[in-house]
Amino acid sequence: MLKHSNFETALRKAGFKRVAGIDEVGRGSLAGPVVSAVVILKPGVKLKGLDDSKKLSHIQRERLFELILKNAEDYAVTLVPHTTIDKVNILNAVRIANKICVDSLKEKPDMILIDGKDKQILDLPHRTIIKGDTKVRCIAAASILAKVVRDKLMYYYAREYSKYGFEKHVGYGTSLHRSNIVKHGYCEIHRKSYILSI
Repeated sequence: MLKHSNFETALRKAGFKRVAGIDEVGRGSLAGPVVSAVVILKPGVKLKGLDDSKKLSHIQRERLFELILKNAEDYAVTLVPHTTIDKVNILNAVRIANKICVDSLKEKPDMILIDGKDKQILDLPHRTIIKGDTKVRCIAAASILAKVVRDKLMYYYAREYSKYGFEKHVGYGTSLHRSNIVKHGYCEIHRKSYILSI
């Protein structure tokens, strides 16, 4: 269970009515896009079992995914493809994804809380929080949306590129994935700038 530190509650009491959380999934993957999500939860909503997506099972994430969509004031999910990652590097790709997410919201948030410590390219009030997905409810919710969307995409790619086992590792650099790259070479969705280091 998420041991959050009431960032959202404190911010709302300070006058920030629309508090958004952002997290990304796929930063370290060797293939596929990086996916960012932004979530503004309805004030006071309780989501049983909400936690960092990495700590949850597939079934738990799927259940919470539906609950988050029903209990969000606003949300957006953005994919930045492997081709862009190769052109601008992963850090800038995440920044771009985060900005597109925020720009896609129906109304601008008053404050944005972002997992991690990287500088952003946002022109709205924001704060980065290390391990924010384990501390802040809206960031944990964003981590779940991003994870579920990206996993579903990688399962689709697993059918199209069946030699690589994407359904098992969703693109991350497991020994199985690396051995399949050595055996078959890289496929269309591999990040070429990452594969060069294998």
